[in-house]
Amino acid sequence: MTVSVSNMSSKKFINILLVVATFLFIPFVAMQFTEEVSWQVRDFLVMGVLLTLALVGCDFAIRKVKNTRHRFLIYFVVLLVFLLVWAELAVGIFGTPIAGS
Repeated sequence: MTVSVSNMSSKKFINILLVVATFLFIPFVAMQFTEEVSWQVRDFLVMGVLLTLALVGCDFAIRKVKNTRHRFLIYFVVLLVFLLVWAELAVGIFGTPIAGS
């Protein structure tokens, strides 16, 4: 039996990584057909980390939270944080030092 930091089984984590890779494949394919999508390796890494953290947060809610109302609250907070960080990195809606162009 292996022990990980989050007590998540390796099969679940591999499934999460496969979902993340599938989502990242979309801009990769779009880059082959248009110049409108121009991601660098750093962009793929950052989005990969953001998606992984969001999905791990949702998996945590599924595994640990039994109350449906609390579970949906966690889903909402995870989605909200994901979208706010994504928007900040993309266009800098808050003007922080990590803001994009």
